[in-house]
Amino acid sequence: MAQFSIIPTEDELKTLERDLRFHPTVNPSPSALANAQVEHFNECGFIAPITIFDTNEITAIRNYFDGLLAEVIAAGGDSYSISSAHLKYGPVFDLLKEPRITNVVADLLGENVIGWGSHFFCKLPNDGKAVAWHQDASYWPLSPSKAVTVWLAIDDADRENACVKFISGSHHVGHLTYRPSDSADHNVLSQSIDSAEQYGEVIWDELKAGQVSIHSDLLLHGSEANESSRRRCGLTLRYCSADVRAAMKWNEKGVLVRGRDASGHWSNHTRP
Repeated sequence: MAQFSIIPTEDELKTLERDLRFHPTVNPSPSALANAQVEHFNECGFIAPITIFDTNEITAIRNYFDGLLAEVIAAGGDSYSISSAHLKYGPVFDLLKEPRITNVVADLLGENVIGWGSHFFCKLPNDGKAVAWHQDASYWPLSPSKAVTVWLAIDDADRENACVKFISGSHHVGHLTYRPSDSADHNVLSQSIDSAEQYGEVIWDELKAGQVSIHSDLLLHGSEANESSRRRCGLTLRYCSADVRAAMKWNEKGVLVRGRDASGHWSNHTRP
């Protein structure tokens, strides 16, 4: 597998010319979504909830994840360290290419779609770690900003066990200034945007297991610490339009999930 920078540094990202503007979806005839859902994405920056998997299907996915998590922890990892999982695990690769998901993504990004990221965010009971307000685009050496995250609920996710929260409409304000955060902040990530609530209404992304939400890479979002006795696990699947360009060898992570990649920029890995 080719090597690439997993988390580019701030200095590395500053060397890149990136178009970090929201590019609204223009799709008068969506196939998987309703027109009202496309309009909501353009206006608010997200769509939720969307039911993808039935009870039996998500139970099988959860059972697979439980086994994978046990293996990762036994090898010295933790509940947040299963990243770029589609490059390592066949069942996650299959989820990245799942037509019921990619059909929704294609309604927003166009027919030519790349899946390039997959990361389990698993908050164990009484986890104690929050995810500060942030924009996904801040971390990604991608341009233009035509990317979305699909958040698949492996467990039920609600306010009690620290579901994701969005700032509705915040994707319209552009790329925001953030401050670095460290372990003292008890933040899973390395960045934090202060006073985020000034940019819109806080929406709690409560999902039943098997449902997904989808949000723009410029939408402000985060989550509280899980202080409950229940686990909260989600799988983030990252997608972009095939005309997006990736620096720092991130194109090596890309898989063509819909349409074609005429330029051959993305590596288009086979199933591991």
